[in-house]
Amino acid sequence: MAGMEHVISMEEMIHSRKVERKEVGETSRGHDQPVIVSSIAIHGETGSEEENFMKLKEARVKGKNRWTTKPKIQKVLLLRDHKDFRKYCEPRVVSIGPIHHGKPKYRLAEEYKLTLAENFIGESGKTEKELYMVIKNNIEQLRKCFDEEVIRNYKDEALSWMLFVDGCATLKFIHSVVEKNVKRFQIKNGQVAFVQQDLFLLENQLPYRILNDLIQNSNESENLTKSVQSFIDMQSMQSTQSTTGKTQEKSSNKEPVHLLDLLRNRLLGCTSVSPENNSDQEDWHSFRNVQELKAVGIHLKSSNDSCLRKITFAEKWKFYGGTLSLPPIIVDDSTGPKFFNLIAYEMCPDFENDYGVSSYISFLDSLIDEPKDVIDLRNAGILQNFLGSDDEVAKVFNKIGTDLVPNLEIYKDVRCEIQQYYNKGRMLWITQVIHDHFSSPWTVVAFIAGLFVLILSVLQTVYSMLAYYHPK
Repeated sequence: MAGMEHVISMEEMIHSRKVERKEVGETSRGHDQPVIVSSIAIHGETGSEEENFMKLKEARVKGKNRWTTKPKIQKVLLLRDHKDFRKYCEPRVVSIGPIHHGKPKYRLAEEYKLTLAENFIGESGKTEKELYMVIKNNIEQLRKCFDEEVIRNYKDEALSWMLFVDGCATLKFIHSVVEKNVKRFQIKNGQVAFVQQDLFLLENQLPYRILNDLIQNSNESENLTKSVQSFIDMQSMQSTQSTTGKTQEKSSNKEPVHLLDLLRNRLLGCTSVSPENNSDQEDWHSFRNVQELKAVGIHLKSSNDSCLRKITFAEKWKFYGGTLSLPPIIVDDSTGPKFFNLIAYEMCPDFENDYGVSSYISFLDSLIDEPKDVIDLRNAGILQNFLGSDDEVAKVFNKIGTDLVPNLEIYKDVRCEIQQYYNKGRMLWITQVIHDHFSSPWTVVAFIAGLFVLILSVLQTVYSMLAYYHPK
């Protein structure tokens, strides 16, 4: 992998700058690391009027283009102060792309990537040179897929080679996982799980056009396309039953930005919530968790839809509770990192979106305060706990649900419907009695039998009294 990084010259750095800045130093982290050239603004130092006005014009152009281009692959910014940032955002075993490339902890994975890439090339029906030129010939456009800070220290050749190897290795790994033959590469099960998690970190993404171009230039293009879709379904944190038959429904003609974006599309579906809402209902709720909903007779139900947007509430009868339906999800070791990185992706300043995942996590976090809430969600088939204790599950959603700013239009109708029911308090004692004493068919049967015996006893007593006062 030598030669994949380079030392950028001072002239190249100055030439690449649209606005001239003071270069104040450079440091090197070793022969296999790029030299980082520091460029900072000195306090109190300003450019000429012409330069300052030019900055304003550039800011205006960037502002116009920000929402018309795809979000760029970049470092996580707004969540870096989160106490679990490193746990959720740094790769465990493999670096993909330029952000974490070259760190010593990922050197072993580099050898595996070369093996996987070589195997991918061998099955593609193309030569190494042919596939490599697919990336190299498009490197100018591929550079635009990354934030400038991320790739400014890489020359075209070094960046092309890195993206080529990472793209081939990623596709071969995905195909091998789907085909269940990863062991042929002597990768252990634990490593397989960590790599799958690493592929959905925001700082570990490749532009999807790289994967797509490599797929289209392979003799295995049809199989590879199916493998990528199957792999996304496997990573969607939903059971096989809930994802069956949903692939076509969730597919979109729009090319995803990267694998994490593809996973987001899979979880949320192709439709988004309109920012406009004609409802005049007040968006406020006082219920705090599942336990409070149960207390007023609201039941939980697992919906048949795998889309995270499909959360609904419906009243059963005029005197008996209602049902809150949520899509089922699987909770395991990868759930926290996936949702955390999806939230970080939605927070990227150049990504215009409706905060669908953030809103879902915020809603779910509002239902979960303690292990009892998780137990009820699990018993309803909404959460499948493969993580450990119910307390751990509660902690995961409480952690990633902290300080979120959700889209208040999403689930607004559901929250208002629940709140309206919650406020009514009508027949509350009936719903409480039914909930506490008629939760199973056997208790209902026992109640009916007891009621029948009681009625017979009353009738017998009345008959005896009538016989006493009106003897024949």
